[in-house]
Amino acid sequence: MNEPIRPTPGRRIDLATAGRAVLSTGAAASAIGALSNAPERIAHLLSGRYPVVAVTGMTGVGKTRLVDRLVRRQINEATAEVGSATMERRTRRASGLRGFRFKVVPGENAATRLGALDEVFHDEPVDGILHVVSYGHATPRRTAGTTGRAEATREEQLAAELEDFGITSHRIASMAVRRSNPTWLVIAVTKADLFADELDEAIEYYSPGSGSPFAAKLDDLRALSGAAKLSIDVLPVCAQGGDKRSAMPEKKCASLIAALETRLGQLSGHV
Repeated sequence: MNEPIRPTPGRRIDLATAGRAVLSTGAAASAIGALSNAPERIAHLLSGRYPVVAVTGMTGVGKTRLVDRLVRRQINEATAEVGSATMERRTRRASGLRGFRFKVVPGENAATRLGALDEVFHDEPVDGILHVVSYGHATPRRTAGTTGRAEATREEQLAAELEDFGITSHRIASMAVRRSNPTWLVIAVTKADLFADELDEAIEYYSPGSGSPFAAKLDDLRALSGAAKLSIDVLPVCAQGGDKRSAMPEKKCASLIAALETRLGQLSGHV
């Protein structure tokens, strides 16, 4: 026959203390659970308030220069002249704890560029894409290991833009079909100060359905990704305007930048 359990002599069971211990344990478990979920919650919050934007485009179109203007950062003339071989990151902080995290993909056809494309479209898919073009006015860059001034015709630069976008568009399509939510793409036609009297023609050239070679690639992209899952906008911009007598005064340049910022905000749900 089993004997009843008796308290150990000299030891009292304090029920109030035991209850507090249980509550403390429960609170600790809740705190640990909250901490374990914190990275995911923070990531979700950042995604909504600070969406990640991939900035793509061929070398010499002025991606970093444009992003520096968007984030109100002093433009580095040396970097703008030679370009960057690694992915650069910039953050735009606006009012209401909102903004954007830009990832500028290098334009050079190097291993670092391919790695950056894999990161923004596969490893850590971005929320949107800002693809920068310049209507054939990209700054020619020398091939690695060569010296002397680089030269290229406008036709050659337009052809290089098409080739570059062909590579990028396949990455965009691959990302879009894996996502449940729509993806947005903004074609930023930069260096508008160099063709201020041809802005309408430039916008039409880069617009879907216009019949241009670039438009044909956009149409192919929409077919691959699903037209309903990809919104496309085309906006002219310039990183820096001139004086009041120039074809693109700074005031007009600032208004183009403001229009781009507004559209990015609308696409991200900030407006």
